[in-house]
Amino acid sequence: MLSTDTLTPVVIDRVRAVVRDRGTDPATDPRAVRAAILDILDEVAREQIDVAPGADELTAWAVEIHDAIAGYGPLQRLFDDPDVEEIWFNEPARVWCARRGRSELTTVVLTETQIHDLIERMLRTSGRRVDVSSPFVDALMPDGSRLHVVIPDVTRRHWAVNIRRHVLPASRLEDLVSIGTLTASAARFLGAAVVSGLNIVVAGGTQAGKTTLLSCLLNAVPAHERVITCEEVFELRVDRPDWVAMQTRQSGLEGTGEVTLRRLVVEALRMRPHRLVVGEVRQAEALDLLVALNSGMPGMTSLHANSARDALLKLCVLPMLAGENVTAAFVVPTVASSVDLVIHAATGIDGRRRVREVVAISGRTEGDTIETSDIFSIRNGELLRGNGFPPQVERFAAHGIDVIDLLGRA
Repeated sequence: MLSTDTLTPVVIDRVRAVVRDRGTDPATDPRAVRAAILDILDEVAREQIDVAPGADELTAWAVEIHDAIAGYGPLQRLFDDPDVEEIWFNEPARVWCARRGRSELTTVVLTETQIHDLIERMLRTSGRRVDVSSPFVDALMPDGSRLHVVIPDVTRRHWAVNIRRHVLPASRLEDLVSIGTLTASAARFLGAAVVSGLNIVVAGGTQAGKTTLLSCLLNAVPAHERVITCEEVFELRVDRPDWVAMQTRQSGLEGTGEVTLRRLVVEALRMRPHRLVVGEVRQAEALDLLVALNSGMPGMTSLHANSARDALLKLCVLPMLAGENVTAAFVVPTVASSVDLVIHAATGIDGRRRVREVVAISGRTEGDTIETSDIFSIRNGELLRGNGFPPQVERFAAHGIDVIDLLGRA
């Protein structure tokens, strides 16, 4: 009697042949793939298996084959788990994942060939590539996950792969309140700040929830405003009627055709935006964003930093990467006058993502130091009202918002 384990590669090859002959795309037509799998399984069970498998065994076999053809093979069960936030592996025999902020080693074991096939499948719809001439790739997968790959000889021996998934069930500030990321009073204030057109920086470490928080802020923008977002890879999820999303593009095989984040910021300004958003600033694009904000264009961005004040320091350094003629004498006062609020988020030791502080920038400087005040900060484990007030109070008033009534007296 032949076992299903022995026949699985045979069935996979036959299903692939049927799918290819029918012109079916497994990524866009999974129903047709399932139909082909059931047809082939029925044939194989009659032809080559002495004792027909039971219904449960047949279902499990069909799922395994479907994952191999239309899914991500052995990784598919991790993609199907709603608690898995990130998947990564540094070598085929060790596949890791993060659940609710905590890392764990899974039982999944891959081969080098499987990894190469999986990455090719994940990159297929992105139009991006990874090879010797381009050993890094950052791409969006069909399900919205963000894929990052590094290959040898940049890595020592094996492909290093990270797949970051967006699993936080939040698209509005109210959702962040319900999951404990924000307090209700802080959410009301941030919503009012967005409506009033304040410039906001979202800071935090890796996996602190910056992108989710930025998306929730953007969804508080009034519906009549035009939003333009610039990102390395599409990650922001915005539910606005007038929204244009742009992402960078790597160079082609000839070394031409690259579109950088700096180029996107410049082009966005020609598209009549009411809000300009840079998904994350890491390099010289910070200068282009600052110049736009300083000219009266409301905007938002995010960056990696350990605190709100560290975020301001970093924002004062990044623009100087644009060239030697960009100095602190220009950048520091520009940051002070252009940024209104900094929100810092972090992941606690319990794996929960929480906003830890909301800091206001007054616009004043003392040497290279930018004056700040705490509007909200963590004390005794709770996000509580501080003694600060936001700048640009007249903007709140123009939208009928009383800041004293909103925040209470310090």
